[in-house]
Amino acid sequence: MGCCQSKGTKTTAWCKELTVLASGTPFTVSEVEALHELFKKLSSSVIGDGFISKEDLQFALFRNNNKKNLFANRMFDLFDVKCNGVIEFGEFVQSLGVFHPNAPVEEKIYCKLKEMVVALLQESDLELSDDVVQAIVDKTFSDADSKGDGKIDPEEWKEFVSKNPSIIKNMTLPYLKDVTMAFPSFVLISEVGESEM
Repeated sequence: MGCCQSKGTKTTAWCKELTVLASGTPFTVSEVEALHELFKKLSSSVIGDGFISKEDLQFALFRNNNKKNLFANRMFDLFDVKCNGVIEFGEFVQSLGVFHPNAPVEEKIYCKLKEMVVALLQESDLELSDDVVQAIVDKTFSDADSKGDGKIDPEEWKEFVSKNPSIIKNMTLPYLKDVTMAFPSFVLISEVGESEM
C-alpha cells in the first residue's frame, strides 16, 4: 500500500512533499516513494536515526563501516548538501537525481570534477601527489576553457563533455531510469498520479 493512500493531514503533507521532490528531479512520484523505502533501509543500517550518516553510507556501499574510504566520503559530501553531517531524504533524492539517465547533461556538468578525480584515483590505488591531481584537473579545465578567459561557462563545459563523453559516463546509473523495476521490493501503490505533479 502506498504512503499516499490515506487521506490524513500528515499523509497529505507527505504526498505533497513527494510530489515536490518528484517535480524537482527526473524521478516520478512512485520512484520517490520507492527511494524513500531504500532511504529508510540505508538510514537504519548502522545508526538508525532517520538520516544517512557516513557510517550508514559506508556500510551500504561496502558492507563495512570501519575502514575509511575516500570514495564513500566524497559521495557523502556530495549528498550532504546542507553540510550538516547527515543526509536527509530530500538531499538523497535530489543528489541521486543527478545520476538519473534522464537528468540533463547540464546538471551532470556541475558535479565537482576535482572530487571525482581524487576519489577515482584513490579508489584505483593510484598514489598521486596533490600536485599531479591538480595538474590533471588544471589540464582538464585548460582544455575545456575554449574562450581562454580562465573560466568555464556551461556551454564550454558542455562542448568539452560532448567531445569527451567518458567524463560523465560514471554520472549515469542506468537502473535509476525506472527505480521501481530496479528495486521491485520497494514498489508501492500510490494514489498520487504522475500527472498530478
